[in-house]
Amino acid sequence: MANTGERLNYLSVDPAAGRAVMGMETYVHNSGLDTGLYELVKIRASQLNGCAFCLDMHSRDARSNGEDQRRLDILAGWREARSFFTDSEQAALELTEAVTLIGDDGVPDTVWNEAASHFTDDDLVALLMAIATINVWNRLAVATHQALPDASQI
Repeated sequence: MANTGERLNYLSVDPAAGRAVMGMETYVHNSGLDTGLYELVKIRASQLNGCAFCLDMHSRDARSNGEDQRRLDILAGWREARSFFTDSEQAALELTEAVTLIGDDGVPDTVWNEAASHFTDDDLVALLMAIATINVWNRLAVATHQALPDASQI
């Protein structure tokens, strides 16, 4: 399906919509969740959701925060390159996939238990909020065909 241009600029129509999701974003940023991990979560969820706008933004953000390009290049296939990701990153990525695709199989106990073995309850709340937040952004961007910024704007 070809993107035929932006359908709706929801932020222009109702800026309060963006502020609502930014409230979630602010929570995650203040939660203490590692910024690098949050970027990996954002990118992986955005890959699964096919969100070009968020992939573009968060890949650039991750690189500017020092993330290795090679890890970004192989993130979609992280299971085939486990040595590039820590055990806690792998657990977070697996939880990201399960929560993002929650309608398929829910969040299996094995996925939850692995994440719980790497993160405290507080960390799990922050991680779940991070996953939920990027999924909200992805759904808004994909549904509205949010336009990518021009190269001159980045």
